[in-house]
Amino acid sequence: MASSTGNEKSVNPVLRISQLDALELNKALEQLVWSQFTSCFHGFKPGALSHFEPEVKAFLWLVLWRFTIYSKNATVGQAILNIQYKNNLSQTEKYQPLSKHQKLWYLIFTVGGRWLEERCYDLFSNRQLQSFCKIKHCINFAAGLLKLCGLLNFLVFLQKGTYATLTERILGIRSVFCKPQSVRQVGFEYMNRELLWHGFAEFLIYLLPLINVQKLKLKFFSWCLPIAGLSNSENTLAAHCKECSLCGEWPTMPHTIGCSHVFCYYCIKSNYLFDMYFTCPKCGSEVHSLQPLKYKIEMTELHA
Repeated sequence: MASSTGNEKSVNPVLRISQLDALELNKALEQLVWSQFTSCFHGFKPGALSHFEPEVKAFLWLVLWRFTIYSKNATVGQAILNIQYKNNLSQTEKYQPLSKHQKLWYLIFTVGGRWLEERCYDLFSNRQLQSFCKIKHCINFAAGLLKLCGLLNFLVFLQKGTYATLTERILGIRSVFCKPQSVRQVGFEYMNRELLWHGFAEFLIYLLPLINVQKLKLKFFSWCLPIAGLSNSENTLAAHCKECSLCGEWPTMPHTIGCSHVFCYYCIKSNYLFDMYFTCPKCGSEVHSLQPLKYKIEMTELHA
């Protein structure tokens, strides 16, 4: 009774994007299984699996096939997306599970094909005999022909929406939904927020390099910490300016820019190279000329 009821399920075509998503999920699962398996051999000698890697992979894919296609008529990616394989060779429009022959041929085309490709590459990669070279050329030609057929099948799939892989088309198996899909209510509020945020972020990325942050900071400090202007004589500079107007320390190799303030040579030089329109943070004067201070400022003046 249960089997007859299951066979009478209606067929619901699968969207192209859902079929492609199922294929990507299958690839991600295979990579995850292989990475977890190889992590068990980290303590062994390096290259312990290299000689038997095609056989080990074939065994793992065989186990996956046993508990997915053979038992549930669906891969892991299809099961996540509520998709199953249907025997499209049957004349009825109702759901028909895959036959045993289709499941076995699916195993041969997928697992056996990948194993044969990897093993043949290892066998003929270092052989220099003429007979082996001919066999290698024939295998490469066959592999290229299969890839070309896979490309043509993918183009047909994009047009008609059935048989996402060449194996499915050869075996006559088709992806269908297990249950009828309800109409999805699509909301665009989240998309609008993402578009606004990305647009604002791109605007900031474009705008920030155009803003001279250093100059704005110096201008802000000149407004917040105004200092009365001193006389322009060099005697006054030597007597009163005992700290760099940029770093606040005792001036090292003191220099002036034409105003009544003193700077370390490296402080003023680096800022001027960074910004050719650099102005004094104390009084806002532009750099007219970078001149060393002629009168020596002695460290003993700190105690005066």
